[in-house]
Amino acid sequence: MNKRSRFLLILAVIALCFVFLWPSLAWYVRTPQEVQALALSSLEKIKDYSSVMAAKDVSTLKDIQRADRAAVLGSEYAWLEKEAKKLYKKSGLTYSSPMTVREALMIFTDETDDAVKAEAEVRAVFENRYRKEILKAKSRYNRAVKLGLDLSGGMSVIVKADLDAALEAQKGTVASDDEAGFREQAMVQAIDTLRSRIDRFGLSEPVIRKQGEDRVYIELPGSAEADRINTIILGKGILNIRLVDMQATAAFNEYHAAHMADTFTASGKLLNPSIIPSDTEVLGLYSKDDYGLDEREGYLVVKKEAVLDGKHIKAATVGAGQLGKPEVHLTLDTEGAVIFGEFTASHVDDFLAIVSDDKVKSYARINEAIPGGNVAISGFGVEEAQNLQKVLQTAWLSVPLTVESQQVVGASLGEQLIRQGVKAVLFGLSLVLVFMLVWYTGAGINAVVAQILNLFMMFSILSAFGLTITLPGIAGMILTIGMAVDANVVIFERIRDELRLGKTRAAAVNAGFDRAFWAVMDSNITTFIAALFLSQLGTGPIQGFAVSLAIGVFSSVFTALFVSRLIFDFGTQALHREKIYIGWGIKK
Repeated sequence: MNKRSRFLLILAVIALCFVFLWPSLAWYVRTPQEVQALALSSLEKIKDYSSVMAAKDVSTLKDIQRADRAAVLGSEYAWLEKEAKKLYKKSGLTYSSPMTVREALMIFTDETDDAVKAEAEVRAVFENRYRKEILKAKSRYNRAVKLGLDLSGGMSVIVKADLDAALEAQKGTVASDDEAGFREQAMVQAIDTLRSRIDRFGLSEPVIRKQGEDRVYIELPGSAEADRINTIILGKGILNIRLVDMQATAAFNEYHAAHMADTFTASGKLLNPSIIPSDTEVLGLYSKDDYGLDEREGYLVVKKEAVLDGKHIKAATVGAGQLGKPEVHLTLDTEGAVIFGEFTASHVDDFLAIVSDDKVKSYARINEAIPGGNVAISGFGVEEAQNLQKVLQTAWLSVPLTVESQQVVGASLGEQLIRQGVKAVLFGLSLVLVFMLVWYTGAGINAVVAQILNLFMMFSILSAFGLTITLPGIAGMILTIGMAVDANVVIFERIRDELRLGKTRAAAVNAGFDRAFWAVMDSNITTFIAALFLSQLGTGPIQGFAVSLAIGVFSSVFTALFVSRLIFDFGTQALHREKIYIGWGIKK
């Protein structure tokens, strides 16, 4: 490969590395901490936060408009003015310059809209703005280098599912030849249940995956409250049936429509609990959207006391009711059948809600008493009925979960380890570079440039693949620094040997790199093979070390053989240097 090609290749690699590293820089340097916290929360939390903030902003603008109909739109709403101008241009209407608050709000609504609908449309514009910003930050995080639990702080938990106990509880209802399928289904439901519980509490980007046949591995970065998390993981009563207070629901919805901005806090709690009866609470009514996520459709006021707990549900199946419409059929145990029969007999024409993890999944009218323990819930499409069946299965499968092991790293300890790790990398790099500059004098500058570019490439590759940096990973980086300079030492010593034979600068450099090539490649290939096996056979910290080492091998070979060679050639051909300073007593 000629010099120009090598130069263009290096420029292309540097540019590509910067593109890969940009999401990490944008996340850790340019994203405020409060936005990071929101981006790492659940989609439901993001949706609720966007809704509350949008309502507050619209309320503020309406207050400004009422106080002064000619009030000018402030600079903080420059994005709104930009969007409004696009709509004005599209519609052919005119607006003032500078734009007023009234003009900015009016263009987003239709002339035929009533006041409530018009406000909802403007609020949707603001909500979409907040949601886009937070989801954009979330996307940056997903493409950035992650910090492992040992650096960011958090908790790792291994949960064991007692599948034998779950199978025993269903004895007589599961065929012997279907036990394997039951176990697999039970694990899927256990993981879904854990994911639902953890996501509901807005814990940061949890990692939840199956480990072996009957264990679930959970990582919770940034969350070190062991007691609280164990309560979430092992919590009871994930599903229950409650009575809906329709009168209170109607009154609440009327109040909420008039006080959209100050009904809930950003975390979803009622600002004024007195607007509903003391024995009730407000829960969101949810359905699945196109992406399988819970989407809130409205609110219901339900009694705090459950009519029937999920522990009484023995089975849940999807069947067909009158006119072939889908229904979810529940089979209750003896105690549940008595409780439900007596309750429905005394509450005909009232509404019951199916509640899972404090979310109303569906609600229906009690048309008549339901004795016998067989309950049919109708009013669903096929897909909705199947979704509800999955919700109910998490109760009747009753897979006992136990925390088998857990490790907690405090956030302060994580920050301390980050500082120590950065110091270790910088200290190791500095010592190596000082040695190269002292021992190899002018040629040591080549090693300095190659080492800095080496670290730059390592972080870029980690960012490109969304990999995680751990404390052992930092150890791998430090080891890579030593290995990378080892390649420079081999090459420089070969060049010195050639100079001692009386060769010119250009000839010594060419011969030195050619003779050192396979020595450098052999040592790095064997190290790469070892790192590959460690990454496949090792777990946890060993994998982090192996991945960093493997990436370092690749980047160090590139910088030693390409970057360092190009610097030597640049001095020879572009600067027309005839002498080379490559150690004490060697100057030719």
